[in-house]
Amino acid sequence: ENILSRIRSFQYLQKNAVLVPVAAVGVGGMLVCWLMSRRQKIKSIEMGDGWWGAGEKPLNAYEDESIRPFRIEASDKDIEDLHRRLDQARYTPPLEGAAFHYGFNSNYLQKVVAYWRNQFDWHKQVQILNKYPHFHTTIEGIDIHFIHVKPSYVPHGQAVQPLLMVHGWPGSFYEFYKIIPLLTDPAKHGLESGDVVFEVICPSIPGYGFSGAPRQKGFDTLATARIFHKLMKRLGFKKYYVQGGDWGSRITTNMSQMLPQSVKGLHLNLIFIRIQGLKKVIQVMLGTYAPWLVGFTREDVQRMYPFMQRNIYDLLRESGYMHIQATKPDTAGCGVNDSPVGLAAYILEKFSTWTDKSYLDKDDGGLESKYSLDDLLTNVMIYWVTSSIVSSMRYYKENFARNPGELADSRVGVYVPTGIAAFPQELAHTPRTWAKDIFKNIVSYTYMPRGGHFAAFEEPKLLAQDIIHFVRRVEQL
Repeated sequence: ENILSRIRSFQYLQKNAVLVPVAAVGVGGMLVCWLMSRRQKIKSIEMGDGWWGAGEKPLNAYEDESIRPFRIEASDKDIEDLHRRLDQARYTPPLEGAAFHYGFNSNYLQKVVAYWRNQFDWHKQVQILNKYPHFHTTIEGIDIHFIHVKPSYVPHGQAVQPLLMVHGWPGSFYEFYKIIPLLTDPAKHGLESGDVVFEVICPSIPGYGFSGAPRQKGFDTLATARIFHKLMKRLGFKKYYVQGGDWGSRITTNMSQMLPQSVKGLHLNLIFIRIQGLKKVIQVMLGTYAPWLVGFTREDVQRMYPFMQRNIYDLLRESGYMHIQATKPDTAGCGVNDSPVGLAAYILEKFSTWTDKSYLDKDDGGLESKYSLDDLLTNVMIYWVTSSIVSSMRYYKENFARNPGELADSRVGVYVPTGIAAFPQELAHTPRTWAKDIFKNIVSYTYMPRGGHFAAFEEPKLLAQDIIHFVRRVEQL
């Protein structure tokens, strides 16, 4: 949405190019405007309700609210089928010198597949996945999968903060496996925590991994936000912190707009914001010459300019998948759901350029610069063994079905304390002065020294320290 919104902003430029002079009509008019603005501030999104199971919602149906332990199992039959498909894969030679500019380089893809076929141990990775407690619970007709990790030791008198962390696409709950121990036992891992320690809840978005897929149309981030609020309530939490990037950012933002009284603080490593209106156009035009005049910092300028290259051309290059998934996801989904090699190429290409744009120039996409093949393929396997790639792709269709400006969340600000971690290799940079248009109570805004889109997966220690810093500041308010 961040990408499409920045592209759409240029469609609005002509519409908003003419300033409409507005004259003051007296103190009474000013008072009305002030009252309306105050009224806007206290608005929140209606929570509502939903049903995403098969068929009509049963009348007077009782929903099983139990929390059921769950374990991931490695099936020999699944592994044999995977190996057979990997052995029968076909490849097209890449263009000479293409590196990753045309997508996933097929020469390197063959190396990844050879490792997957002959060295990757799914049984071992399942043991790693099961090292944290997994659970299922049924909400609005679908099974919700989540992991819930508590600190092994809490000193007497120290409060434990509940933290819900939400992944995005094409990630999974596995993205958080390296950051969880840093948050549940920060002192042990050399982090300055003060008296902050967390118990961490990481759900799988419905339609992703081990969460059931919605059977009805229309399942968007608002529905997800409501379900995750119900999940936290079912776990016994009245107030909690939320954190997210990618779709997780949109979901947790919606949670903050929906039940602000339940969200103690919102921490994001990606911001969805539209660039439209004359004010932003002027800021873009003047920002490179006089950033101080329009509220930009030197770091903002370094990350945003040249503006057309970084906010139009680069985003167009990286957003082809989005146009497919936001229009006809099932067509492409049929192919990648049937071919593990296609699935790996489709997913892992994002872990290349979304981690560092310069990886386009590398024959191996720089994939092993920040990640291990075991970690990357474990994420792919979560999609493969659950056959969830199509339902995960549909999430784009459901969320782009309407103009973003017409959605309820576009008319409601975020007033809970907010922390923003701005990573330099993120797909697009949002300066603090723009973030304030939506997030009215920014407690911390950090220019992170390194890292890209998959922050928790790539730079867990940096992200953990920023979350801890943010929560400490909120607790001191």
